[in-house]
Amino acid sequence: MSAVSLLSVRDLVAGYGNAAPVLRSVSFDIEPGSITAVVGANGAGKTTLMRALSGLIRPTAGALLFDGVDLRKMPVERRVRYGLAHVPQGHGVVAELTVDENLRLGGLWRRDRADARRAVAEVYDMFEPLARRRRHAGHQLSGGERQLLALGRALVGRPRLLLLDEPSLGLAPKAVTQTLALLRRLRDESAVAVVLAEQSLHGALSVADQGVVLSLGQVALAAPATSLRDDAQLRRLYLGF
Repeated sequence: MSAVSLLSVRDLVAGYGNAAPVLRSVSFDIEPGSITAVVGANGAGKTTLMRALSGLIRPTAGALLFDGVDLRKMPVERRVRYGLAHVPQGHGVVAELTVDENLRLGGLWRRDRADARRAVAEVYDMFEPLARRRRHAGHQLSGGERQLLALGRALVGRPRLLLLDEPSLGLAPKAVTQTLALLRRLRDESAVAVVLAEQSLHGALSVADQGVVLSLGQVALAAPATSLRDDAQLRRLYLGF
């Protein structure tokens, strides 16, 4: 494990019920203030990995250390309080609530109510489209606006590690570009570490510091994102393009 690792995953095994494990002996490290792109074909295990990290499913074997603390038996709500936020596939916006209600929901658990209010104000400053539509319900937003809202709600909790599962899914190309630019800004200005599971390989690798390639539930390669982005042979071997 790296001396500066925020998250250390070692020999992680996870799956669903009595079926064969989806993840098998997965290992990698996440450094503070970095973006890691988890890429791979459909069925490679990206969503299962995100659920195991966030606590939605419990690993059956392996070590999962967040800032040195073992997460394996820690429930989801304690992981959130410890600084780990998960934006699941499909964005997770409560459609019946307004933008403002969704954002305040992200800080509902926080004891420092004043800072929770400051965090909501900071999200409005960061995401101007949400400030314009703060009284609109979630179902009235565009796909790009819902993605911003999901991200904003996670940020109200002041996370140290942000897990994003397919944030580009269903978005127009312009919205994808804006979302990826936002992740770069979060890393550079807020030192939030990001794990980004994506089908949009080019986009994910363009903003990432590290790439973790999953194949059939195992890590086929963990390398600097530039290696995967610029080396055509590696892309063909591990990613098929």
